[in-house]
Amino acid sequence: MSITVYVPRDAGALSLGAEEVATAIRREASRRGLHIHIVRNGSRGLYWLEPLVEVETSAGRVAYGPVQAEDVSALFDADFLHGGQHALSHGLTGDIDYLKSQQRLTFERVGVVDPQSLEDYRAHGGYRGLAAALHMSSEEIVQTVLDSGLRGRGGAAFPAGIKWKTCLDAPSFHKYVVCNADEGDSGTFADRMIMEGDPFVLIEGMTIAGLAVGATQGYIYLRVEYPHAQRALETAIATAEAAGYLGNDVCGSGKAFQLEVRMGGGAYICGEETSLLESLEGKRGQVRFKPPLPALQGLFGKPTVINNVVTLASVPIILDRGAGYYRDYGLGKSRGTLPVQLAGNLKRPGLVERAFGLTLRELVEGYGGGTASGRPIRAVQVGGPLGAYIPASQLDTPIDYEAFVAIGGMLGHGGVVVFDDTVDMAAQARYAMEFCAIESCGKCTPCRIGSTRGVEVIDRIVAGDARQRERNEVLLRDLCQTMIAGSLCALGGMAPFPVLSALDHFPEDFAGAADKASA
Repeated sequence: MSITVYVPRDAGALSLGAEEVATAIRREASRRGLHIHIVRNGSRGLYWLEPLVEVETSAGRVAYGPVQAEDVSALFDADFLHGGQHALSHGLTGDIDYLKSQQRLTFERVGVVDPQSLEDYRAHGGYRGLAAALHMSSEEIVQTVLDSGLRGRGGAAFPAGIKWKTCLDAPSFHKYVVCNADEGDSGTFADRMIMEGDPFVLIEGMTIAGLAVGATQGYIYLRVEYPHAQRALETAIATAEAAGYLGNDVCGSGKAFQLEVRMGGGAYICGEETSLLESLEGKRGQVRFKPPLPALQGLFGKPTVINNVVTLASVPIILDRGAGYYRDYGLGKSRGTLPVQLAGNLKRPGLVERAFGLTLRELVEGYGGGTASGRPIRAVQVGGPLGAYIPASQLDTPIDYEAFVAIGGMLGHGGVVVFDDTVDMAAQARYAMEFCAIESCGKCTPCRIGSTRGVEVIDRIVAGDARQRERNEVLLRDLCQTMIAGSLCALGGMAPFPVLSALDHFPEDFAGAADKASA
């Protein structure tokens, strides 16, 4: 009887040596005449422990990590195949505090199942949501998503059900479902983890969306830097087609839904939905004017639902367990759970899925363990490179869309990047403006020109004396307001957020060179 050993194939784990670990385990087992079955699962999201190796025992899965190839022989000596004690042992995986206190809905299978196995997916509740949807009308599916309170997990947090209803009500013979998998924000990796660790849940969610709005064709627009996700998705799509979950007759229902993966070209701006559509149509990725909304005139001018990976991957559990089950998580207008990605200067970076309502402090100090450097936290950027810098004094802000807006921030895709007290916030503000200047599609003047001028003004501020700094700060703030009010999309409209937050909360970092010299 063979023993099952889990070694992740997640890109993050691979970058830390998971492939070499899998090879070493296979070789050592062969040398010792032991029969094992290696499953290449996704990551559990405990990235400080990757590569995290798990062994199936009579008591459950036992975790060891971070494992390197040179540790494998000693693990066998310690009888790790039967849960033996070793310095790298963490006991039962499900009892690790970081995981035990989470509320995983969207990520309940990631790291648990074999991503390439449809049977494993179904054994863990997969395709029950689609089965329920096939017995509902399009209007009933849309109403269920509306009642769940699910909001887009990409950036704007727009209610998914309203977007779906708009598309459903739009008269057209052809409609599309597009998944925005162009995950380009700094400190974000949730989309990638789902696509690599549980690709069938995205396929199921998109199929349900197709049934809901009457679309027969779906596209996953995937960032070109995700080759592992591409392979996982294309394998899963082929498997789903062969099993009748995709194609001209989904599960014998007489309804069609086809799905393809299309690779992006490496442009950050294509994370904006209308730029994505332009790119998907084979054009240069530039922002479209709105209206018309994509839900009315989107891909090839047809009504189109566009959601990101986490949003669509949350749909199957809503259809399976009901709108009320999902809505009961969270608070206020922020319902369900949010997968938060912890990155930057942290002892325990990784993915945490919890219901809305816990605080930023609970995330970065509780789950994240504080800074890896051991120094005090000075700032936390939430929501990617366009997110505001939140000072340590505001760490007790709850994870809630409206609460973050109230302090001038945004949750966005849930990326959290932590900085200790050695960070230069003027340099971070300059980086935000420079990032916008580099990534701007160039279509609107406030973004194209404003970001370039913004970099120049910040340089003048940090190089000048107090009198010059005051005048240039007024100019910079005025420029930021022009970008916010006049830009066509969120790139130009939100690039000022990190700049203004740095000016407001960390003014001392903008002291000019002349002032510092005289101090």
